[in-house]
Amino acid sequence: MADQRIRRALLSVSDKTGLISFATTLANRGIELVSTGGTAAALKAVGLAVKDVSELTGFPEMMDGRVKTLHPKVHGGLLAIRGNAVHDAAARKHGISPIDLLIVNLYPFEATVAKQASYDDCVENIDVGGPAMIRGAAKNHESVTVVVEPADYDRVLEEIAANDGATTLALRKALAAKAFARTAAYDAAISNWFAREIGTPAPDYRAFGGKLSQALRYGENAHQSAALYLSAENRIGVATAEQLQGKELSYNNINDTDAAFELVSEFDPAVPAVAIIKHANPCGVATGTSLAEAYRKALACDPVSAFGGIIALNQPIDAEAANDITKIFTEVVIAPGASDEAKAIFATKKNLRLLLTSGLADSRAAGLNFKSVAGGFLVQSRDASNADDLELKVVTKRAPTEAELKDLRFAFKVAKHVKSNAIVYAKGGATVGVGAGQMSRVDSARIAAWKATEAAKAQSINEPLTVGSVVASDAFFPFADGLITAAEAGVTAVIQPGGSMRDDEVIKAADERGLAMVFAGVRHFRH
Repeated sequence: MADQRIRRALLSVSDKTGLISFATTLANRGIELVSTGGTAAALKAVGLAVKDVSELTGFPEMMDGRVKTLHPKVHGGLLAIRGNAVHDAAARKHGISPIDLLIVNLYPFEATVAKQASYDDCVENIDVGGPAMIRGAAKNHESVTVVVEPADYDRVLEEIAANDGATTLALRKALAAKAFARTAAYDAAISNWFAREIGTPAPDYRAFGGKLSQALRYGENAHQSAALYLSAENRIGVATAEQLQGKELSYNNINDTDAAFELVSEFDPAVPAVAIIKHANPCGVATGTSLAEAYRKALACDPVSAFGGIIALNQPIDAEAANDITKIFTEVVIAPGASDEAKAIFATKKNLRLLLTSGLADSRAAGLNFKSVAGGFLVQSRDASNADDLELKVVTKRAPTEAELKDLRFAFKVAKHVKSNAIVYAKGGATVGVGAGQMSRVDSARIAAWKATEAAKAQSINEPLTVGSVVASDAFFPFADGLITAAEAGVTAVIQPGGSMRDDEVIKAADERGLAMVFAGVRHFRH
């Protein structure tokens, strides 16, 4: 059955965007309209002839609207196979009329959860009849057209107009596929919310769903396909940011921008902070008295790697910061806002992507991370530990000074966002050397120190930037060699999680060199 003429449509929508225009066009083509509750009321209010679903079923809506479409005359009308003698006979016997077009969008469960509504309100916004109808119509796509969002109204009307009141099988298949995906994403949101509410970190079944935000040109490499989806989490960040200018974001742009924005969101928004990211690792992070100062300090850490990087700021961008940022090639800039002057400055760099968000991400908020593995996927809670909240334990003879302690917390915040093994040197609220992703922690320490030496040469400074700095390690030093390398680079204080079998050896090495060291008690592996 290629084309299927539409004679009767059932409409039951929560989102009434475009509803009146759509329904009016259907009615003008002689299509009978059947509807429920608020949808029927909205259609009748503009003078459309509408049959209430209660007239169809012979039962009134009841139980506060929980029961209205769960009836054989609805589901029989959706599921009956047209031209099947057994189905046709059953329909005639029980007075079931076919429903050719179903328009349903679901109770706004995801939006209700995002508003942090009460448990009872969330439960009341779990749709039951809607998913049942959608799945029935989608299963019977040989005969029934199903629409689950207003974005497809025009698509359906165009087909009806082009095919003398009918839709094609190709369209019905496409809409059925979307319908099943929509109910799957809806159920995923509900099941994950329930798991959080009852405190189940490892439910027997785990599902994730999302809505397409952007089909990407390719993935990490040109031969890989990719797309960006929006989840029910509604977290502030790159996925929900507004792009003011620049080319379309790539897969790598999005991945790196997410890393930059999550890092800069670690810092108090009252204190200007800037993070520069390259290949998902920070090549410079700093705080300052202004965004411009923070940017210049972050850039000084590794000006070579910063070229073509991603820049995240934790405050609305002003003209001074925009002027500095546009002096070198930058792929993406993301911030909570930008002044009109800053926007005008960025507009002179047409290829630069400028993204603005509604605020910062909550670094302490609960959430889930997941990644695929062969035959399954790993799920873990988000690393929501913030260095400002940690009780640091002094383990050396010398305790850190207030200035060192401030830099230690700063460095540990950055280390949380550096690929393991991670070593971060910092001084005066700025990174001065970053070692990332090495198989050996001592190699990370050496690489970070070497980069600090190169950065000093670029600024005509006679000694490595690491002299007088502090160092953070994302995990414990398994041997003293990593700490000794940092000491040779000129550090005065160390922060690390602690917990190694050789902690005593590492503490002894720190004491012998007059270093202050604190244990954070928290590890920040990032793979």
